[in-house]
Amino acid sequence: MVQSALRRARACALVLVAFVTLLGASPTHAARPIAETDLFDFVWIADPQISPDGSRVVFVRVTVNDKKDGYDTSLWVVETSGASAPRRLTSGTRDTAPRWSPDSAWLAFVRPVDARGRTSPQIHLLSMAGGEATAITDLPRGAGAAVWAPDGRTIAFLSTTKPEDLTEKKDPAERVSDVRVITRAVYRDNGGGYRDYTRASKIWTVPVPAGAPAVQKATRLTSGDFGESGVTWTRDSQRILFTTTLDKEPYYKPQDSDLYAIPAGGGTPALVASIDGGIGNVVVSPEGGRVAFIASPSTPVRSYTQPDLWVAPLDGSSAPRNLTTAYDFDMGTGLAGDQGAPRGGRAAAPTWTPDGRAIIYGTEREGRVNLVRVDAASGAVTSVTTGDHEVMSWTADAKVTQFVTLISTPTSIGDLFLVPATGGTPKRLTDVNKDLFAQITLTAPDDLWVTSFDGRKVHTLVQRPPNFDASKKYPVILNIHGGPHSAYGYTFFHEMQWMAAQGYVVVYPNPRGSTSYGQDFGNIIQHKYPGDDGKDLLAAVDAVITRGWGDPDRLGVTGGSGGGVLTNYLVTQTNRFKAAVSQRSISDWEAFWFTADFVLFQPSWFKAAPWEDPKDFAERSAVTHIAKITTPIMFVEGADDLRTPPSAGGEQLFRGLKYLKRPTVMVQFPGESHELSRSGHPWHRVERLRHIVGWMDKWILGKDVKGYEP
Repeated sequence: MVQSALRRARACALVLVAFVTLLGASPTHAARPIAETDLFDFVWIADPQISPDGSRVVFVRVTVNDKKDGYDTSLWVVETSGASAPRRLTSGTRDTAPRWSPDSAWLAFVRPVDARGRTSPQIHLLSMAGGEATAITDLPRGAGAAVWAPDGRTIAFLSTTKPEDLTEKKDPAERVSDVRVITRAVYRDNGGGYRDYTRASKIWTVPVPAGAPAVQKATRLTSGDFGESGVTWTRDSQRILFTTTLDKEPYYKPQDSDLYAIPAGGGTPALVASIDGGIGNVVVSPEGGRVAFIASPSTPVRSYTQPDLWVAPLDGSSAPRNLTTAYDFDMGTGLAGDQGAPRGGRAAAPTWTPDGRAIIYGTEREGRVNLVRVDAASGAVTSVTTGDHEVMSWTADAKVTQFVTLISTPTSIGDLFLVPATGGTPKRLTDVNKDLFAQITLTAPDDLWVTSFDGRKVHTLVQRPPNFDASKKYPVILNIHGGPHSAYGYTFFHEMQWMAAQGYVVVYPNPRGSTSYGQDFGNIIQHKYPGDDGKDLLAAVDAVITRGWGDPDRLGVTGGSGGGVLTNYLVTQTNRFKAAVSQRSISDWEAFWFTADFVLFQPSWFKAAPWEDPKDFAERSAVTHIAKITTPIMFVEGADDLRTPPSAGGEQLFRGLKYLKRPTVMVQFPGESHELSRSGHPWHRVERLRHIVGWMDKWILGKDVKGYEP
């Protein structure tokens, strides 16, 4: 057994070395530092789909458009043999959601402009033998991603089209009222605007043409007031599974959704599985009798609950079983970063092994994301991939012999690698940023574990400047992630690389409340946020200073969303920082409770409503302590941010600090939502970086930075 264990250890070590070598984790020696405008030349990969026969991978290639005000998406293909370079497959500039037919002969995808020039997304078919893509749907409200039936004869999809849309002919001169009658507490979405509850997403099907592709008559299978999601087929192509919440006002209860099945020809949906929590990422087992899915139990109500992998019988004969209840890490979540594909990305689903004995899925553990194999009987977890990286997306061939994985590291935005399902040496398939990255210097972050005030260990990453000189003490920027339940980790982060290239040591910790360090570590901040997490952040800064890397007299702090909350909090607790940039923050919890796009009706962050516990809301709000703020502070706001509305965040503190005649400025980005730093307009993303570092340069380095005077 000892020899067997040694062999396994050596095998894991070889896999790790292979990943490090292929992904370029060691520093790249090149001619210049990374620039903020390099963003315009980045290439992103999204939604990789390996063909069922395992011969090819199609993926969404995302680039900044020529005007630098948006993003183009096109479909590309690469052979898994590695015999040829990736090539463009479709001619559109907004093609997404590629899905292979079961026989690998056809590709279905979504294109938002049809042959008539209308901008409603429709499903198109493309023969892999050659030819042009042709639309097979023609619905007034468009069609979502295609879901092929296993027999290849039918495609299911979601659409908000109503039957009357197909028959009604409206008089163009007739006035349509723009008045909204709002009856629900959740009535708008960040980045999506106002909800229309009369247009729930319903399941439709369309037959696959027997000959040349052409528009087919689509059939709506579901009806009613409730929206469906998570569409998948049973193995015999006779039923369609979906998830839904049969409650018009679900915010009065803990989060919940159930799994249903409906006959492929239509009929009454039947309940398949239900738990106290929301079900998602459903996949049917090879023999067809079970389903695996991802879910987080909703009871007890917590601030943070780890997602787990579950298994349930398809016939509902017994209750779903949580396979990973003893595995104290997150199943399938991603890391905080700014270089996930800004368009075209989709969540990956669990994959059953062909014998039905195990399920392969991603896990977030201590700032890394890798694939693991979970035994379907015992729940035992073993590694499929290892390494300091983020496996961002993946799919397997029909026989589950190999996976195509999209992997990002601190020095690689994201490329495709072929990985055997049993683990082993990965094979690179793409290197989409090779030419650009050959010109610039990139380094991996240092990995520190810091002891906080109460003895807890806080994982901290530190990005040092290129050509770091250990004899010097550098200015420091503490960069705080949002969420608050999220995590920094081993993934590409343009912001950290660029700040370091500007001469700063960038400290980005995962304080208590962060994911990937266990259930207790994540939930410990419930009803105490912000608070002790701020002490974790300061401990991380002190650790960098103790190592001699940072200058204690030249400290700055920034963060977005939950990181903005903690930025606001820290400058009310200490005057150590010479400059602060609070991004998309909350300064008044009571105002946020009433205006955000989601509600806090459950006791997740607060125990009660604002009028029931006004002291708690006030004490945790930075605006209550505004008189303590002496740090020069910039507020970065997206004008259309509905997640953390500016009126409950930076606008309040900015106005108050102006009254107190403290140094402050607000930078507003028109048309931007809460996703400004991740998928906002490219020029705005660049300008945001310039403003953050410009403010730091002004107040930390004493540079003469123009534009911030009253």
